[in-house]
Amino acid sequence: MSVSVCNLIAEQLNTGILVVDVDFTITEWNRYLQIHANKSAEQVLGRVIFDVFPELPRKWFERKLSSVVQLRTTSFCSWEQRHHLFELPHTRPITTDSHFMAQNCTFLPIENDGEITHICILIEDATDVCHYQSKLNKALEDLAKANKIDGLTQIFNRKHWEECLAKEFARARRYQHGLALIMFDLDHFKLLNDTYGHQCGDMVLIETAKLIQSLLRICDQFGRYGGEEFAVILPETDLIGAIDVAERIRTSLEKLTIEYQGEQIDFSASVGVAMMTAEDQRYEDLISNADIALYQAKSSGRNKVCVTKDVVNCLAM
Repeated sequence: MSVSVCNLIAEQLNTGILVVDVDFTITEWNRYLQIHANKSAEQVLGRVIFDVFPELPRKWFERKLSSVVQLRTTSFCSWEQRHHLFELPHTRPITTDSHFMAQNCTFLPIENDGEITHICILIEDATDVCHYQSKLNKALEDLAKANKIDGLTQIFNRKHWEECLAKEFARARRYQHGLALIMFDLDHFKLLNDTYGHQCGDMVLIETAKLIQSLLRICDQFGRYGGEEFAVILPETDLIGAIDVAERIRTSLEKLTIEYQGEQIDFSASVGVAMMTAEDQRYEDLISNADIALYQAKSSGRNKVCVTKDVVNCLAM
């Protein structure tokens, strides 16, 4: 195939073709790049590539081309590694996070008389692939989040929260660390729903979750256990620390007032606390102990913190 035919094909390709010598001087430039970079061949041929494209990561680019020359092998850079090397505007009628086309770049060594004298850079527009892959990734992230998060309160749902507890329980047993569990239940919540309606009840649950989340550490794991019952995992926490958190939860909810349709809604919570002990063989044992403490708080008058397992104590308001 003659050189003129090859040049004709290169001019028709929907791929950028840019050739540089080992000193990074541009020696070839096809029509695709002329259109997308808005620069004619006369404006770029004979110029150093970094002068034409000052946005190029120079040190990285020099290392990349040096490896192509030294190893005498093709190299590749995808849009997933670097969104783009060359600031070429994309022409897609879609909204993306970048004004520039996502690019797949291939670096091909060109050999003359046994010596690598030039590198051919092929630039492919990957904007569509990047855009739709990003949308897919976002959808997958949202799906993964939906499998973990309670739709109403935006805290962990019961399934994911129990998975977290299982992991923390195993870690605490392995490293002999303290692990505490708090479970609390909103007092007279059915009456509140019956009196003000389920929309009011939902608002109370949402505001409860927001408030309690603000009281916890980053490492604490907060979830909706079911209905109006919530649970908090406290890693590396002793009994005194757990009781302090539980009391802060109780007093904070007691002080919280929610306005609904001109009514001031006040409510309280009963709180149970349990510590992991040597007798606990499963994380379910810890849940059972915290649930027993919660039942004690409710049966002894509500709006209280109760502790069970080895230490049985009720802290009245």
